[in-house]
Amino acid sequence: MEAREAILARVHDALARSQQGPAPEVVRAYRASSDVAPGSPEALELLTDRLVDYRARVHTADEAGLPQVLAGLLAAAGSVVVPPGLPWTGLLESLDVEVLGDTPPLGNTELDRAGAVVTAARVAIAETGTIVLDGQPDQGRRALSLVPDHHVCVLRRDQVVATVPEAVAVLGRHPERPQTWIAGPSATSDIELVRVEGVHGPRTLDVVILG
Repeated sequence: MEAREAILARVHDALARSQQGPAPEVVRAYRASSDVAPGSPEALELLTDRLVDYRARVHTADEAGLPQVLAGLLAAAGSVVVPPGLPWTGLLESLDVEVLGDTPPLGNTELDRAGAVVTAARVAIAETGTIVLDGQPDQGRRALSLVPDHHVCVLRRDQVVATVPEAVAVLGRHPERPQTWIAGPSATSDIELVRVEGVHGPRTLDVVILG
């Protein structure tokens, strides 16, 4: 009982102090921005370097060249899952793949059998090589980017920011949305320090930077 009483005493003390007045302002000394502008060549080069280091594959395309890039990436997929608001669904339907819409939601078995999934993204962080999805219609629910073995993410260049605080500021506009932070293909080295890919998500991540 001594430990329980000690914990309750600390809680009681903390509650008493919290009622004595407003909490002191927290001073944050970390960088909130960067000299690297969003979508700049420097931001894209840094993001590409980090993603490649994480064993993701990075491609660039403009609107006119996007069909050819996607056709090459999905040539062996057989079937591809698309979120309900993906703007390139019509383009995918013109390719030699079966397009699987997620309305109504596909089951996990159907997602697991799909050859690939194509999504958009909300923001990307150049310094950490991280892409963040937040469940909007062009990205779909979290399972879409976690169950299929191959994830193709189309990212607009103006969505690439340099630092984590800049990305958090973007995401903070809609804090209620579910987030998925992606840094390369799913991988773990938990077992005897041997890297194994595809354990907790896609084994292959292709990032197409558009623009």
